[in-house]
Amino acid sequence: ASGSRMARPPVLALLLAAAAAAGWTAAQNCTCLTNKWTVCNPTGSGGGCQCTVLGSSHVADCSTLTSKCLLMRARTSPHKARKLIEPGERAVVDNDGLYSPDCDGWGRFKARQCNGSDVCWCVNSVGVRRTDKGDRTLQCDELVRTSYILINLRHGARSPAFNRSELARALRRLFRERYRLSPEYVTAVEYERPTIQIELRQNASQKARGEVDIADVAYYFERDVKGESVFHNPHLGLELRGEPLRVEDTMIYYVDDKPPQFSMKRMTAGLIAVVAVVALAIVAGIVVLVISNKRKSGKYEKVEIKEMGDMNKQLDS
Repeated sequence: ASGSRMARPPVLALLLAAAAAAGWTAAQNCTCLTNKWTVCNPTGSGGGCQCTVLGSSHVADCSTLTSKCLLMRARTSPHKARKLIEPGERAVVDNDGLYSPDCDGWGRFKARQCNGSDVCWCVNSVGVRRTDKGDRTLQCDELVRTSYILINLRHGARSPAFNRSELARALRRLFRERYRLSPEYVTAVEYERPTIQIELRQNASQKARGEVDIADVAYYFERDVKGESVFHNPHLGLELRGEPLRVEDTMIYYVDDKPPQFSMKRMTAGLIAVVAVVALAIVAGIVVLVISNKRKSGKYEKVEIKEMGDMNKQLDS
């Protein structure tokens, strides 16, 4: 009996150690599988876990995708640089349109976005600018929805082309399983080597409560193909007959329910150059025409003077 009493403390210690280890393991496994840009903490002994999106106080719903607005805010959060060497004053970045957006209570983009220098602009539901920039007096009456997204991809060099129907089935399966997008919103998949096009359509009346938005899906997919996955599992898992699809370039086009409101100030450099060349050509043509007319006029004057001289000679004789 005394031996059993003496064995109790070690057994109790082992049980406590096991419980501590289990708690540590639960804490280690407290992650948001659909969004690695979160801070997760256990909520209690029951193994619960709550994750907050970086750069905001929004609690992430890890059973679905996080909104693009919150993801962009997380990407611009200074949390990443804290553990790294601070860049020097001469450092520059390619921001590729990245900014720290204002999100509403549902994690959606606010219609008007501004930066620290009081420059503001209006955006669509995807967060893409759709007006000229102005000051804080700029009015953005509504958040215009992007209901059509066209994703253009270029795959790496390979001898034979992919089978069109196999590629379409693989992509549709990927969007359904990895991004949880209902198949009805993947309205077309086109392929003409090496270009792949994926068409997403989803208007406000089609989207049911709790369904993922095509804007968020397109953003997750873009991050995946660029090697900057938001998922903890970065492997895209898109293979055709055992060969992974390697994407070399991607371009995404967004079409809104209403046309954008840009003025001529947004003319691209290429268009300005074309207009300048055309204008110069017109001016040069006018100058040549004027000079030509002047030369012809001078010839006529000389002929008239010569004829008058001949007539005078005849009269004198």
